[in-house]
Amino acid sequence: MYILKNSLISIIRNKGRNILIGIIVLVIACSATVTLSIRNTANNLVKNYEEAHDIIATISFNRQQLSEKFEGGEDAIKNNIEAFNEIEAITLDNVKNYGDSSYLKNYYYVYSTSLNSDTLTKATDKYEYEVEDKQTTTSTTTSTTGGENAGGRMPMGGPGGGGERHTFTNRNTTTIITRTKETFQSGRNLTGDFELDGYSSYDGMTNFIDGTYKITDGEMITDFENFECAISSELATLNQINVGDTITFKNPNTEATYDFLVKGIYKDNSNDDDSANMYSPSANTIIVGSKIIEKLVSDDSTLVTNITPSFILQNEEAITPFSEEVKAKGLNEYYTVNTNLEELKTATKSIENVKTFATTFLAITLIIATIVLLVINMINIRERKYEIGVFRTIGVSKFKLTIQFVLELLIVSLIALCIGAVIGTFLSKDIGNSLLQNEIEATQVANEQILDNFGKGGKPMDLERATVQVQAINEIDAVVDFKVILQLLAIGLGLTIVSSLASMISIQRFSPLTILKERS
Repeated sequence: MYILKNSLISIIRNKGRNILIGIIVLVIACSATVTLSIRNTANNLVKNYEEAHDIIATISFNRQQLSEKFEGGEDAIKNNIEAFNEIEAITLDNVKNYGDSSYLKNYYYVYSTSLNSDTLTKATDKYEYEVEDKQTTTSTTTSTTGGENAGGRMPMGGPGGGGERHTFTNRNTTTIITRTKETFQSGRNLTGDFELDGYSSYDGMTNFIDGTYKITDGEMITDFENFECAISSELATLNQINVGDTITFKNPNTEATYDFLVKGIYKDNSNDDDSANMYSPSANTIIVGSKIIEKLVSDDSTLVTNITPSFILQNEEAITPFSEEVKAKGLNEYYTVNTNLEELKTATKSIENVKTFATTFLAITLIIATIVLLVINMINIRERKYEIGVFRTIGVSKFKLTIQFVLELLIVSLIALCIGAVIGTFLSKDIGNSLLQNEIEATQVANEQILDNFGKGGKPMDLERATVQVQAINEIDAVVDFKVILQLLAIGLGLTIVSSLASMISIQRFSPLTILKERS
């Protein structure tokens, strides 16, 4: 109590010096509050983004590894294609096996096949092209859907193409290689006129989520097990199909027919730079549930299918063990596991840069402030040298005297910190909430746009899982919270201790008799 009383008296007696110290600490407190609140806001934004955007793993064909084993010579094309077709394709059972993992939150996939139709006109561009050799000329007329395989390009097949015929001309002979095996990510090389994309959930409808596709009439399919579908606006216009109509498809192998109820009509908003194509790449693409494709395959196991899986990882640390796990489960060496981790990090890079800048600014401010306070305290000790000698002469111990000087600075610092924290709170409130509000508004607009892409009809409740979920954060709680207050107190205590080093060392070294003699 005696030490506290002396500290208060000394603070009042040396008002000018303590006001100067208070102003310095006040500026530090304001800067620290704004900086810490910006860091806090940035951490919230990054956390919300990471929670809303999953780390997604996909399996793709490793063409580079395969090319390393390609042969050369006269029969290279034939041998390489045959070796290419021998690579086992990813099946639905494989995907479900890989999806049964503790490293995953969830998984979804797009299961595709193709059918024909006797009642629908296919959206097609017709053209002719010639492949000319030294002694053999092959003329072919081909119909395409105006997409990846349009413009006379050879289909970009993956392992075991979709039953299409490829003609390779070598010198005097023509080699015909027909690929009929089930495919995986084979560039949509299917056999029928109309491609059916079966989605296991709304999460897999990334074209609708990113706005490439948008429902313009009706709504998205609501039942993944019933024969209902969404078709392109081009196909609907060409065949005069309306929402609620029934369209019929035919198995190209068994001639079995299937009736589908048209639930919605979508528009492809992608920019197709290939002006040679009249129709978009999705003109003949039919959106259905994956269970429908399974039913079709159960009726005819020879149907050519593609499957494109996406695996939702638990966290970043799960990437490597999941990759090792799928390889242990039998993933072919020519496939590789890729993730969108780099894309996620790039998306939050600007926010991380703001946080880094705030941290650097805070560190520089604290270093400068510590040096200034240390110098002021050294001057303070020199001015109060006689006072220290008197106290030591009357029997005040070095420890108590040190505590008094530290306590004086601590009281001034705490008062200045409190005032600075309040001022800093009002300054940082607008800055932090502006950052948060911009993010929240952008996310809400994106959510509304995604829902609009799926159609304004009766949206299924599960559709909410396909949108980014962000909860609005309270203003002041999101900027200056209990964590920031604790950090400010820690900064104040640290500044007090460091800047009091001069008084601590001087008090221990000063001899009271020497001080009094110098005074006399």
